[in-house]
Amino acid sequence: MEEGSDFRQWDELIPDALGLIFSKLSLQEILTVIPRVCKSWGKAVMGPYCWQEINIEEWSNRCRLDLLDRMLRMLITRSCGSIRKLSVSGLHEDALFSFIAEHAGSLQTLRLPRSEISDSIVEQVAGKFSSITFLDVSYCSKLSSHGLEAIGKNCKWLSGLCRNMHPLDTAGKPLRDDEAHAIATTMPKLKHLEMAYHLITTESILRILSGCPQLEFLDLRGCWSVALEDRFLEDKYPKLKVLGPLVVDYYERNDWDDSSDLSDASSDYLAWQFVAGEMEGYSDDESYAGMWDYEGRLEELELRFYEGIDDDAGDYGWPPSP
Repeated sequence: MEEGSDFRQWDELIPDALGLIFSKLSLQEILTVIPRVCKSWGKAVMGPYCWQEINIEEWSNRCRLDLLDRMLRMLITRSCGSIRKLSVSGLHEDALFSFIAEHAGSLQTLRLPRSEISDSIVEQVAGKFSSITFLDVSYCSKLSSHGLEAIGKNCKWLSGLCRNMHPLDTAGKPLRDDEAHAIATTMPKLKHLEMAYHLITTESILRILSGCPQLEFLDLRGCWSVALEDRFLEDKYPKLKVLGPLVVDYYERNDWDDSSDLSDASSDYLAWQFVAGEMEGYSDDESYAGMWDYEGRLEELELRFYEGIDDDAGDYGWPPSP
């Protein structure tokens, strides 16, 4: 770059600016390409500014449980408590949920579908999720009304809740209104609520509508015991959109089974497999194409991409983001 130029070099940008730029890239590029460009970019990926939003839901549906544990702990640690959004599927133990809670001071959106979290751990750490505004605990079979009640009492700003169930898990079972009661009595600020395929009655839904006066969207697909008249909803709740109980094929096809993002998901999956230690055969003097061969240990690859950028760097002394 010529002397006296008014333009600043890319490697001189402050880390939070680099993090904002890198967030527009795919996960594969952030993890495997960016660290190789220059030391400055490698340090930015190593720091918290790239990990304020972590979405590994697609990858977590396919990975081994031990890799999920390692990757999630590594990325959350990188965020240094600044993480605002986290999407991951299939947490397999309470300890991992507890680890998330320890770093949840800034967390606003949390998606944990298909996770094995229990009421006991939720009741223990719910107080650490006080900043949560949107929560997805769909298909979490070990969670019950007790856990939801703990969430409602501690997450005072909760405006969105997804608590959908799988139809095979509820088919043939008796009606239960306890979860609806927990929602109605502890989550008054809800605007968005999904309870598809829940075993609930009309009475429990009316209780939710009374206890959650700000509700704007309610998903009741597959809640066959609920009967709400359109005229009643128009008169009493004109701003409320209710989906269901009938399952609409068009909605299912375009919203729930949309596969338009599969290409990105595949790229993310490759990136995670590589960094997690399932890729092999890569060394610094090989071509980029060689990155995707299988081999290597997790510790070695983490060292290569995150800790080995600059041995003398130590704490990079980044100023706090304004």
